[in-house]
Amino acid sequence: MVRLQHIRVVRAPIERCFDLARSVEAHLAGNRHSGEATVAAAGVTSGLLDLGDRVTWRGRHFGVRWSLTSEISAMERPAWFQVVMIRGPFRFMRHDHYFRSLAGGETELRNVYCFTAPLAALGRLAEILFLRRYMMGLLRERNEVVRDIAESAEWARYLNP
Repeated sequence: MVRLQHIRVVRAPIERCFDLARSVEAHLAGNRHSGEATVAAAGVTSGLLDLGDRVTWRGRHFGVRWSLTSEISAMERPAWFQVVMIRGPFRFMRHDHYFRSLAGGETELRNVYCFTAPLAALGRLAEILFLRRYMMGLLRERNEVVRDIAESAEWARYLNP
């Protein structure tokens, strides 16, 4: 199993960061390069995800169109929530989002992303050769988008539609 961690400090309150991390629209804003979209007939397609909500994401990665259905499996507002893969390309996937208030109204976002590629030995080779780096890039990019939105006046558009 691969375990990735990324930490980003955001100059915004913890509640705003927590909600932006659960926003379908903010997620999509951070994945434009893959043409990511939600699938209408497969759960939530907009707004803030809550405990038990499922969403199916469809996007292009490595030149292939993939679908991944995830669920918010646990939540302690505004400190933590967990997303697990219900159906998708990985053998296993779990993404923990942690939030911690810092001095001066800042928030630490800590993401811990664990996954196992399919196909046993071939999957392990893919993890080593390119999946670790690719998934870490997506994690960084996602945190940058949350930071950029949270630190601008744009956040209200995502949280008060």
